[in-house]
Amino acid sequence: MNRVSRGLKQYIQVAPFLALGFIMTCVFVLYPLVKGIHISFFEYKVIKPEQSVFLGFDNYKKLFNDPNVWVAFRNTVLFAIVTVPGQWVLGILAAMIINLQFIRFKVFFRLVYYLPVISSWIVVSYLFQFLFSDGSSGIVNYLLTDVLRVTKEPVAWLQNTWSANIVIWLLSIWKGVGWVMIMYLAALQSIPKSLYEAAQIDGARGPTAFIHITLPLMRTMTAYVVINLIIGAFQAFIQVFLITKGGPLDSTHLVNTYMFKHAFEYFDFGYGAAISVMLGLLIFVITYGNQRTFGKERIEY
Repeated sequence: MNRVSRGLKQYIQVAPFLALGFIMTCVFVLYPLVKGIHISFFEYKVIKPEQSVFLGFDNYKKLFNDPNVWVAFRNTVLFAIVTVPGQWVLGILAAMIINLQFIRFKVFFRLVYYLPVISSWIVVSYLFQFLFSDGSSGIVNYLLTDVLRVTKEPVAWLQNTWSANIVIWLLSIWKGVGWVMIMYLAALQSIPKSLYEAAQIDGARGPTAFIHITLPLMRTMTAYVVINLIIGAFQAFIQVFLITKGGPLDSTHLVNTYMFKHAFEYFDFGYGAAISVMLGLLIFVITYGNQRTFGKERIEY
């Protein structure tokens, strides 16, 4: 009976905190989710919602027949394919190098690599827009034409679909490497040094120790990092919105920016909501698949 009373007392003590969290989740997560799905079936009028026209699945039919949606989807998939491995590989390499015993000024290098992560997306987006400006005024073009003399004419980086996408990919990789590095530094420092000492006795050093000891013991961290990078890639928005605004000719839109354009520029909230619902389902499927694959990994020493 004492155990029951103690349990009830503990639940009563934490109940206000649980209730607050539940209310916040309902207000800021569940309600917008349900409302977004509801809006996707209407030609929604924001000023006078009562005048909204029910369209059924027309917005979803329009979505599947819209070629610009498929361009945005292609760009989003390519964005994930390029930036996720790029951030992962460079981040783990930076972590491995900084974790080496003979490397000095470790705190300084951590700061240098992590500084882009805490920098404002707005600031770094405009910075890259300036660096890759068209004509000889852009710093990158100046280096390519006048200093290195790789090209005779300046490159119109932001006026071409693929070169503009490359600028967006470079920015996203550069900004995300520091986060991956910090995650793997924490994982590396949790691996007992005795394992490496035993491996050296058996003749396993360098790449062999990395492949057979380091990577297997970091599978849980890898699962966490990869899932978050994939979700972040499919939710990317600011860099495209600020650097190219989807141009030229809507060829660099991601799904998020294309949804934003219809919802807040054309005020077609029903169609924008339909795009967001499909994107949410896609992220759910990808996340669920990754969790099924990696979610049960455990580190055992």
